[in-house]
Amino acid sequence: MSSPVRAFRGVGGEPVFVHSAHGAYLEGPDDRRFVDYIGGYGPMILGHGHPRVVEAIAQAAARGQSFGVPTMEEVELAELILDPLPAEMLRLVNSGTEATMSALRLARAATGRNKLLKFIGCYHGHADSFLVAAGSGAATIGVPSSPGVPPEVTADTLLARYNDLAGVEQIFERQAGEIAAVIVEPIAGNMGLVPPLPGFLEGLRALCTKSGALLIFDEVMTGFRVAWGGVQTLFQIEPDLTCLAKVIGGGLPIGAYAGPSELMNRVAPAGDVYQAGTLSGNPIAVAAGRATLEILGDDGGAVYEGLESMAERLANGLREIARRHDIACQVQRQGSMLGLFFSETPIQSLADVDASDRGLWTTVFHALLERGVHLPPSPYETLFVSAAHGETEIEHTLQAFDAALGARGKHAP
Repeated sequence: MSSPVRAFRGVGGEPVFVHSAHGAYLEGPDDRRFVDYIGGYGPMILGHGHPRVVEAIAQAAARGQSFGVPTMEEVELAELILDPLPAEMLRLVNSGTEATMSALRLARAATGRNKLLKFIGCYHGHADSFLVAAGSGAATIGVPSSPGVPPEVTADTLLARYNDLAGVEQIFERQAGEIAAVIVEPIAGNMGLVPPLPGFLEGLRALCTKSGALLIFDEVMTGFRVAWGGVQTLFQIEPDLTCLAKVIGGGLPIGAYAGPSELMNRVAPAGDVYQAGTLSGNPIAVAAGRATLEILGDDGGAVYEGLESMAERLANGLREIARRHDIACQVQRQGSMLGLFFSETPIQSLADVDASDRGLWTTVFHALLERGVHLPPSPYETLFVSAAHGETEIEHTLQAFDAALGARGKHAP
């Protein structure tokens, strides 16, 4: 496995191996087809194999695979990305992990402080500073959650509960003048889909402004997915730094971090904060991202309207079917991202996900898989709807969900 969640450890059983994907479907070597709600974990917002994206990739590959020198296409992609954002400058990198680790380094350099505050259940890639687990209480100094991460690397990482603004305020009081940055998924997507409570993001913005810390929005997953631009354009909240990936690469490896000129000019070669990458701005990834964003941005919002419609149809259908089966179920949605939880109460933090009925989730996952619907293989992952999902795919999914709930208890991994 090239990434842990693909191994089905969260649900048990053997993973599906895929040889191709088209539109809203994954296809296995045995010619089985699955309605796909993984979507490459977010980037396939247009569906698999969109003709314009495929053509852009082919044309770019014919011109050359990697140059190691600047291209105008990099600039044009950056202009597309920056158009709806409050940021002024952008640096392309190769992944979301590179984007977040680079943004953190920049924040520490700009503030002259070392401490980072992150939220339990928010994932920011596998850089050492982010790989921490929480202790008891609302916040604690992080301890490594992976072998190979020295404790001193995470000693400056502070943890708070997502959606707990009061807890964050207490940390700022205790660590006055020491916090370089707060990094947050403005809509959490790595514990299922968990939206921010009203006032939470606004409160983080105010705390950072007052204390001199930088607010970093990790929009690797949500950027250009929940809206044109992302959460910051949807909620009109301006972070100091933004991290992006997934959708901006159209399914190819890419990442970016962006902010005001005053901050970004600290990055080499303009400034003294070093960050580099041989394949940063790779022409093939840039071409795929540019084609994707052009499709999303040139239609007056039609793609996003279609995504909103299909995702709402799916969410409402799942809720109604669960109600008919008398099963406590929370379907949380923002745009084309959904969280499915078997719980009596809405999910607001990782602790709520932990307390949900994950056994039932696993049973339903396998029952859906048998019926040709592939969810992400973990109750902690988000479901993604693409522009290729239509009434046929949504109706098939709802019928499969109805049958899965009716047959629960009969399907064990």
